[in-house]
Amino acid sequence: MSALGVLSQLLALVTALLLAPLLTGWINQWRHWLQNKSAPGLLQPYRMLHKLFQKESLVAEHASQLFRMAPYVVFGCMLLAGAVVPTLSTDLPLSPAADAIALVGLFALARVFISLAAMDVGTAFGTLGARREMLVGFLAEPALLMVLFCASMITGSTSLTVIVETLAHRELTIYPSLLLAGVAFTMVSLAENARVPVDNPDTHLELTMIHEALILEYSARQLALLEWAASLKLFVYSCIGLALFFPWGVAEANAPLALLLALPVLVFKLAVGGMALAMIETASAKMRIFRVPEFLGTAFLLAVIGLLVNVLLGVG
Repeated sequence: MSALGVLSQLLALVTALLLAPLLTGWINQWRHWLQNKSAPGLLQPYRMLHKLFQKESLVAEHASQLFRMAPYVVFGCMLLAGAVVPTLSTDLPLSPAADAIALVGLFALARVFISLAAMDVGTAFGTLGARREMLVGFLAEPALLMVLFCASMITGSTSLTVIVETLAHRELTIYPSLLLAGVAFTMVSLAENARVPVDNPDTHLELTMIHEALILEYSARQLALLEWAASLKLFVYSCIGLALFFPWGVAEANAPLALLLALPVLVFKLAVGGMALAMIETASAKMRIFRVPEFLGTAFLLAVIGLLVNVLLGVG
């Protein structure tokens, strides 16, 4: 473990913490601009977090310790996920501890805790949101695993750092399997991050919301941690997509100059990705909840076809 590796790890954590709310604000701005609305400020998510951290926390009378602990567990899972995804450098001391499969497990652990916490208080909307969240998870996680396996077959490893190092330094090659996996990953990302067409992050209509129903009973710093964790999840998914399909610009080990250049490259790629996400959401309509299994089933099928293409072409 080198000093530069520790620095890269700390920089990755700080970058995830600071850029995640900024990415959310950037996407919100573009959504409003594309809809010809007055857009909120780019720093609005930071202001919201600051305001929530200053408020007094109110907890339901019959809430258990699980309800109180869940926001910290969810936030910790998302922060750890951000630490193992190569955003700036492949020299990450924590990356050997969690490969692509363990990364999906972190997302699943966070989902289980927030769903149990939503049902803990016993409200109708919390239970409804938890059931819908688990439905999305049961369908999205296998599709995400198939997407990661597509890249793993090409590189021969399930480690994201190895995948990035291999794809970034190979000759420019178009892999049909990665094209299919890219479409599947986009569909999974929309579902996992409660974006249109699966969910609407701005809605407060109880009959349609998923993510908002899960956090309906939280307030103050606990709500702030959950909102921050949601921004971190969107940031991590964006970085996974960049690592799998646009791995260029990530610094190698023992390359301090490349590490300095990796940050503006990451910001540029996230800005373009945020614009693309806003365009997809603006052009899409919120689908009814019973259509979500078809949507995610299509994503799973595309990812499996990508795996079969790798097998037929003898890739790996």
